[in-house]
Amino acid sequence: MLSPDKLTPRIDPSRDTGNEADFIDFDKLIAIARRQWRIVAACAFAFGILGVVYVLTSVPVYTADTSVLIDRSDNQVINQLAAFGQLDDDEGTVLSQVELLKSDTIAYAVVDKLKLVDDPVFTAPKNSLFSVATLKSLVNFRSWFADDVAVAPDPARKRRSAAETVAGNIDVERVGKSYVLDVSYTSQSPDLAREIAAAIADVYMVDKLNSKYEATRRAGEWLQERIEELRQQALDTDLAVQKFRSEHGLVESGSGTLLSEQQLSELNSQLITAQAATAQAEAKYARIKSIIQAKQTDAIVTDVLDSSISNDLRKKYLEASKLEAEIEARLGPDHVQAVRLRAEMAEYERLMFDELNRIAESYQSELQVAQSREKSLRDSVDQATGVAATAGETQVQLRELERTRDTYKNLYQNFLTRYQEAIQQQSFPITAARIITIAETPTKPSAPKRSLVVAFAMFLGCAFGSGIGAFREFRDRFFRTGDDVKDMLDVESLGVMPLIENNVEDPTLVDPGNPRSIARGGKTTTYVEEHPLSAFAETLRSAKIAIDISAADQRCKVIGVVSSLPGEGKSTTAINFAKLLAMQGARCLLIDGDMRNPGATRAIGRHAEAGLLEAIVDNRPLKDLILLDPKTKLAFLPTVARYRVPHSSELLASRGMDQLLEMARQSFDYIIVDLPPLAPVVDARAINPKLDAVVFVIEWGKTSRKVVQSTLLSEPDLYTKCVGAILTKVDPSQMKLYRTFGSSEYYYKRYSRYYTE
Repeated sequence: MLSPDKLTPRIDPSRDTGNEADFIDFDKLIAIARRQWRIVAACAFAFGILGVVYVLTSVPVYTADTSVLIDRSDNQVINQLAAFGQLDDDEGTVLSQVELLKSDTIAYAVVDKLKLVDDPVFTAPKNSLFSVATLKSLVNFRSWFADDVAVAPDPARKRRSAAETVAGNIDVERVGKSYVLDVSYTSQSPDLAREIAAAIADVYMVDKLNSKYEATRRAGEWLQERIEELRQQALDTDLAVQKFRSEHGLVESGSGTLLSEQQLSELNSQLITAQAATAQAEAKYARIKSIIQAKQTDAIVTDVLDSSISNDLRKKYLEASKLEAEIEARLGPDHVQAVRLRAEMAEYERLMFDELNRIAESYQSELQVAQSREKSLRDSVDQATGVAATAGETQVQLRELERTRDTYKNLYQNFLTRYQEAIQQQSFPITAARIITIAETPTKPSAPKRSLVVAFAMFLGCAFGSGIGAFREFRDRFFRTGDDVKDMLDVESLGVMPLIENNVEDPTLVDPGNPRSIARGGKTTTYVEEHPLSAFAETLRSAKIAIDISAADQRCKVIGVVSSLPGEGKSTTAINFAKLLAMQGARCLLIDGDMRNPGATRAIGRHAEAGLLEAIVDNRPLKDLILLDPKTKLAFLPTVARYRVPHSSELLASRGMDQLLEMARQSFDYIIVDLPPLAPVVDARAINPKLDAVVFVIEWGKTSRKVVQSTLLSEPDLYTKCVGAILTKVDPSQMKLYRTFGSSEYYYKRYSRYYTE
């Protein structure tokens, strides 16, 4: 028995719960399958019947196939001739062709080509009971209330309906990763399926050819307009270049460069030549000046060598020098002839230097001329450089204009070339696809696949039934096994009591010779007498053992039998439990403590004229009020409610009730009190301090776990005295479905031989 402060559920460590690490409890799944298999089987059977009905009523359909290859080799030829070139047939392109085959364009073209609007086979109604058209007509509420004129289809609507039918029956699939498209069409007529499948492929080929022609035609028209624009833009930009040149004086030479640039180049060349000439003249002048200043008569100067005067003077100077040397050697330096010759030599020398001075003056004149020319050229170069710099800045704008002109010129040439190619391609009859498998008339229907349809229907039925079963299991919030009692309430499960049909005895049957005896009652009140070795009686014995252990120090044990709701078998349990105790030789008193709804009194003491109320209120002796069972020696204190008792809880908690129980303790070993249910009234709470133990009764499969938890756990004082719970009104045939491996119920067959029902 639990302490008052420990009311939360716990797990008994001594109880084998199996492998708690398993994520899926297969034992519970098997138990659920055993309980719900009838629902699943019924749904599978019902859906299977529907599948059979569908198969028998559905109209067989036939599917014709054709294959189309998107030929990439042709595309390469087309790309060479196309105005803009075409993209390769990649994944997206192939999928686009699939959508094209399913499009309304192809469907309308097929309808018009085969005149399907007027084809009686195509327009024949679909007679299948479960066809899509039948279901649509059933849910089309507008057609129910419309007149015949309003619903009569016009030609456009008939054509659109035919196209929708064709598009709805087309199926296009790509064959693996290849460029082959498998096109199939399904119809009730095999010949019509073949014709439409072949027409789809033909229309697709024509559409590809027409689309290519239209694309090139539109491209040609657009190119023609664009060419006119580009031609005008090329002319405008060329005129802009020429006008800019003339405005800024940017005149080109024959080599393509500007005249200012060419002139600057020539002036630079002349300046370099002039600088070289100046340097040469300056060197000659400096050389001759050094000779004159050094009085070098033997120095060699080019112009002196070329001068006849200088050569004659030098010749005479040399002859005089030679002769003077001879005379001086022969006649002495003071000879008149030697002196005269030296004077001639001096004159010759003076004349030679005079000639050198004259040549030096000519060199100086040449130097001045060269310097003047160099200065003039340098000024011209500076001036030309400024002009070239200005022209260079202007050329930036000129080059931009020239690039624009060249761009428009190249675009014009390219577009003109492509326009000519587009004009030629319009008459080039090549398509980028071809038919590789011709549609043939199917020999057997493609649908419905009878066995598959029935199997699928049964599978849906199993799934639907499993859903219903899962919902039933989810909504099952009741106590089914003793483990549920232990897990949810944390109290011991004392056992189960099977449902007993009360249709044997008249509950008012009393021994005429002894009006103070207990009435025989129905089968529910005498079951423990007639079946003392049954599981029913064994459960009550388990309750007795639990009470004896919990209240071993009490000479007389006051036991309350209580439930959460009315009608759970509380009174039946109390009557049979009291009879069992009396049959085992104990002195037992059964008190009907339910003053508002005395179920035990109605069952075995309806003939009583006084009872508990008289004992409490009028202080009547207990021996004058109790009824005795002549067979089991059970004493019973009924409750005779001649009127509604509004203060029943005060009576049960009163001093008179204390005196009654004190008197009863002196004469009895067990006092069983049939208490009112906990949920509707507070009587059980009022009498709880006077009780030694409590047996809780729960109706199997009817009382919600939440109700039991909220009522029992909300009474902690009563909860601590609860020795266990009994599941009543158990259906044995259903109970076995809740037995899982390892539980005590699972081994019921093995120990049921100990019971005699």
